[in-house]
Amino acid sequence: MTLDAQQAAPGRTGDGAIIGAGDARAEKARRRPAPTGRDLGLLLLRLTVGVTMAGHGTQKLFGWFGGGGLDSTGAFFTSAGYPSGRAFAVVAGLTETLGGIGLAVGLLTPLAAAAILGTLINAMAIRWGGGFFAPDGIEYEILIAMAALSLALTGPGRLSVDARLPVLRDNRLDVGAAAVALGGVTAAVVLLIRG
Repeated sequence: MTLDAQQAAPGRTGDGAIIGAGDARAEKARRRPAPTGRDLGLLLLRLTVGVTMAGHGTQKLFGWFGGGGLDSTGAFFTSAGYPSGRAFAVVAGLTETLGGIGLAVGLLTPLAAAAILGTLINAMAIRWGGGFFAPDGIEYEILIAMAALSLALTGPGRLSVDARLPVLRDNRLDVGAAAVALGGVTAAVVLLIRG
């Protein structure tokens, strides 16, 4: 059996030797590297941080998972010095919920991570002065904030929605750094409003 010279891929033999115009997509998929341990590790980190923060946000918004809901959370924000505590409870709840979901699925990962980072900077400012370790310290907030910062800089890995979108597929350090800066600036603005 002979191959038509126009269909034979140069330097290839066997099943991959014949490539028609319709098979270009399949060939590209074959050349794409398989997910690695790094991709699986990033997925597990994103899922853990994202689901944790989304759950924490729904505690604020809806009172789920033993949370106080908007009324109780709003009263806490007011006692912590935020003007219009209920409005800040909505902002914090939405930021944690949407940022957590985005991080878990790997959608707009640098921005989702920046949202979580900004929220946790505010949480650390409220808890500051109680030491490092629990129950009064900020170890939990630092751990989650650094995980979010790391994900913003490294990207979500190939097991994510971002990896499927052409514009977001290639995570760049400058995009992650800009998102982290945005999260920091936003947190600083909120803290300035708090006074």
